Amino acid sequence: MAINNRARQTGPISGQQGSSSSSPITAPPSATTSVQAPSLSLFRPIELVTQLLTQHVHIWKLAGLLFLFEILLNIVIIKKIPYTEIDWVAYMQEVSGYLKGETDYTKLRGDTGPLVYPAGFVYIYSTLYYATDLGENILRGQWIFMGLYMITLVVVFSIYAKDESIPPYVLIPVCLSRRLHSIYVLRLFNDPVAMLFLYAATLAFLNRRWTLSSTLFSLAVSIKMNILLFFPAFGFLLWQTQGIVGTVIQLTNMVLIQVFLSLPFTLHHPKSYLNKAFEFSRVFQYQWTVNWKFLDEKTFLSHGWAKCLLAGHFVVLFAFVFLRWSRSEGGIFTVIKKGFTASPTVLSIHAQYMQPTHVLTLLFTSNFIGIVFARSLHYQFYAWYFMTLPYLLHQTRIPVVLSMLLLGAIEWSWNVFPATAESSGVLVASHLIILVGLWVGKKSDKDFQKKRN
Repeated sequence: MAINNRARQTGPISGQQGSSSSSPITAPPSATTSVQAPSLSLFRPIELVTQLLTQHVHIWKLAGLLFLFEILLNIVIIKKIPYTEIDWVAYMQEVSGYLKGETDYTKLRGDTGPLVYPAGFVYIYSTLYYATDLGENILRGQWIFMGLYMITLVVVFSIYAKDESIPPYVLIPVCLSRRLHSIYVLRLFNDPVAMLFLYAATLAFLNRRWTLSSTLFSLAVSIKMNILLFFPAFGFLLWQTQGIVGTVIQLTNMVLIQVFLSLPFTLHHPKSYLNKAFEFSRVFQYQWTVNWKFLDEKTFLSHGWAKCLLAGHFVVLFAFVFLRWSRSEGGIFTVIKKGFTASPTVLSIHAQYMQPTHVLTLLFTSNFIGIVFARSLHYQFYAWYFMTLPYLLHQTRIPVVLSMLLLGAIEWSWNVFPATAESSGVLVASHLIILVGLWVGKKSDKDFQKKRN
């Protein structure tokens, strides 16, 4: 590091001798000396802080400090800032119907409407229903969600730590979102629960625990289906590491988990469960959207606009699959061929040398593309991707200062309530800048190839 090198090269700091025979630190003052050299005590704290922020070997030290900071911050938030009711009561009403014996999804309703989440949500929030005295003890629910946040933070820090190219300072913005803290401990939304399982699935994949990863991924989908935005990259990575046989096994595992969890509902009312738990045609209300608010409501709700966004999503996603994600392997057709023909030994070696950067960039980019082209983003949806943004920005050529400005602009947009044309415009523009940065990339993707060779 620059500071460390200067410390070694400069006599007054390191105590090394220059051209004279005596050390400048111990030599008697000279009549010609007019400026006292800075002491070691002045530079040492700066050097230590610089190393803590920039050297990956210290990432868990900074993570530990941030973790302690988060504990104190969340305690203050819970004690000082009033809880705001949005969906918690509706969640409790929906699961209470199930706990009373109702298995028809069309009849499981709350104040905000019918139940529209898969079975995993029902089981998780049924547990919370009893843990919070039938949903009445909101404060206890807040402490539970604080624990959820802290566990999620440890998992996310573990994910970042797996990539040795990540300097510790990239963890800092992960902890700086006002809106995200609100989503967790002041709103008790289900989105954070789903994301914890997704992040755990990602960490399991990095540790080459394939079945555990696919199981956790499927459990995440069973809580909220936004997790499917990660699936294009997850399937691509399964193919790269498992080949045709392993991919089929893992996908079968994921489907069987969904089938098993849904049995209490599908054995009696299969159609109502599938229509409501995985309602892909649902249209969100214009008034609650954070993005595209610079469009008028008629355009926002139109089928034409929905089709344009869907087309954009698929075009950009396929462009990344064909031209970015598979480039280091010689193209998508080479990837497909290897999946069919490579032996288990070759696939195992391939998986062993697959870099965390490759895995994380694909997973987080896949989700981010879905965010960019989503017709409606509600405030709780920020939990879907905020913790991945610092990592994604680090994988671009966008300068650090501009990256911080983009994060600040996105955070500001998510904290404007209700959203305005200006806040939505800033959000969409920031998303597009990051998307272009991800397309250009940080490097030429040769690191992955070097490791394999």
